[in-house]
Amino acid sequence: MTDEEMISGNGMPELERLRAIMHRLRAPGGCPWDAEQTHESLVPNLIEEAYETVDAIKRGDDTDMREELGDLLLQVVFHSEIAQETGRFDLDAVAKGISDKLIRRHPHVFGEAVAGDPDAVLKQWDAIKRGEKGEADVPYLHGTGKGLPALIRAAKLLKKAAKIGFDWPVETGVISKIREELLELQSAIDEQDMPAVEEELGDLLFSVVNLSRFRKIDPEVLMARANAKFERRFGEMEKILKVAGKTLEAATLGEMEDAWIAAKRRGF
Repeated sequence: MTDEEMISGNGMPELERLRAIMHRLRAPGGCPWDAEQTHESLVPNLIEEAYETVDAIKRGDDTDMREELGDLLLQVVFHSEIAQETGRFDLDAVAKGISDKLIRRHPHVFGEAVAGDPDAVLKQWDAIKRGEKGEADVPYLHGTGKGLPALIRAAKLLKKAAKIGFDWPVETGVISKIREELLELQSAIDEQDMPAVEEELGDLLFSVVNLSRFRKIDPEVLMARANAKFERRFGEMEKILKVAGKTLEAATLGEMEDAWIAAKRRGF
């Protein structure tokens, strides 16, 4: 395919056009930056594009979502192109693998199995997955969420444990556990036991994640909202101080607290 055909599209399927463009970028005479990338060097890009896609979804911005999904798709095509260059696999193999997996793990759609509700589907999926990976004799939580950020992995571990009944029957149990962990943290602080403080802080965070899971709220979404609120309010506090002729560096803690409360009252 010529460069002109890639640029114009020439009526070809867009996914094939993307593959051809990526191949051209990596080929001799292509782009020096693209050509030097490896699976490892692209990991930060993959993570960044995934999070930017999530942000667009949360904001309900279809234009940005379409663009970010494209950036994320590029990462899949990029990694597949790198693997194809050394004869390991290509994009077709990636697509075939996920297609075959979807059919295997949906026997209630493509076979004779019955799964009448989402919970039954998830239990069936997990059972099939464990059978495929030969995990019948390994610990139930083995490998769950491996490689995920800790906050997301905590929610995934708790959700999987709950599938087999290891869960609080009512929400008050989760809240009581949070109170218990908070008291244990305070005790460790009072005793100035730093290893225990770290452990109890972790237990407290884990229990809070469990409450968000119990409420069916993604803890990563909650943390992102809290981050955004803190950033907005801090920015408004900074503006209030500036109007008063103060910089952040020159303001006292009391002045910052007063400005923070004022920002909060303004709805920030």
